[in-house]
Amino acid sequence: MAPASVMPAARRHVSSRRRTEAPRRRPSPSSPPKKLRPMSEILDRAKYAVVERADYSDIICEQCGSGERPEELLLCDKCDKGFHMRCLRPIVVRIPIGSWLCPKCSDHRRVRSFSQKKIIDFFKIQKSGDGKKKCASNQDTRKRRRRSVSLVLLKKRRRLLPFIPSEDPNQRLKQMGTLASALTAMQMEFSDELTYSSGMAPRSANQAKFENGGMQVLSKEDMETLELCRAMSRRGECPPFIVVFDSCEGYTVEADAQIKDMTFIAEYTGDVDYIKNRENDDCDSLMTLLLATNPSESLVICPDKRGNIARFINGINNHTPEGKKKQNCKCVRYSVNGECRVLLVATRDIAKGERLYYDYNGYEHEYPTHHFV
Repeated sequence: MAPASVMPAARRHVSSRRRTEAPRRRPSPSSPPKKLRPMSEILDRAKYAVVERADYSDIICEQCGSGERPEELLLCDKCDKGFHMRCLRPIVVRIPIGSWLCPKCSDHRRVRSFSQKKIIDFFKIQKSGDGKKKCASNQDTRKRRRRSVSLVLLKKRRRLLPFIPSEDPNQRLKQMGTLASALTAMQMEFSDELTYSSGMAPRSANQAKFENGGMQVLSKEDMETLELCRAMSRRGECPPFIVVFDSCEGYTVEADAQIKDMTFIAEYTGDVDYIKNRENDDCDSLMTLLLATNPSESLVICPDKRGNIARFINGINNHTPEGKKKQNCKCVRYSVNGECRVLLVATRDIAKGERLYYDYNGYEHEYPTHHFV
């Protein structure tokens, strides 16, 4: 069928502007010019989709260039490139559950910087009443330290020592700012206590009497040290540590002052859940809380949504002598008022600038640390 022709009378009503072109509007002198977003920001926020290949036999690692050990190759869900788990920095120990992005595709996440007010709000620091109270607390700390030494000499038992905060308030804010930035980058909330969430293990499940073989009880003197450290943290007198990012190890913790042997560093915190619920969890920081006689009642601490500075202390490679030499702290499980708690304690003097390491396999010897640097 021949196309319909336009009559001369109708052609006169068609202007030179195309029908698909919108009529031009005159800019209003009062309205400001519209600000356009850069293309890089639009691409970072845009949803992505990867077209599945028919054959993945030719996939190689972008780091080492080898296609060997295909069972260890991870495919990025954005660029579809392959990476060996041990070639990545930091190393990926377990196969991630769900989507995974390579370092280049996930590099759009920015580390936030925090002002003084935001740091105080982030950690919910309690404002101190006056200088006398602070001075008294420092005197109590010194008394507590002297008392600990005397008890060690009398009973020949090693007691926990309280950490000594930095004297400069600005330095303490800087230390807390590094922790706040790391927690925010990991999309975590700060929590200095164990949390019991709906759908996980209830608080009633965390009872030290369920421990297979029993659990050592935190002494009264060490309980006083623990409460003193918790009170200092609530006032913003944090332990002298900073969180830094290392291209090989990821986030890690450094001492910002000298730490004495047997000093309390932090309590390992997070959500409490049953081990059976986390058997296929890809979180690399699960901590044993309770090893019950009945395995179905065993508990772990999961710092994937909530936690504190203990989340960023790295583990040693306990398969090499060099790795074992790096250990300068340990995790100890105690019964505190009948509940299981995990405390991080220095095992030797730690110099300023030294990074903190402990053995991930203190109990079960199941964590694959042979790839650790």
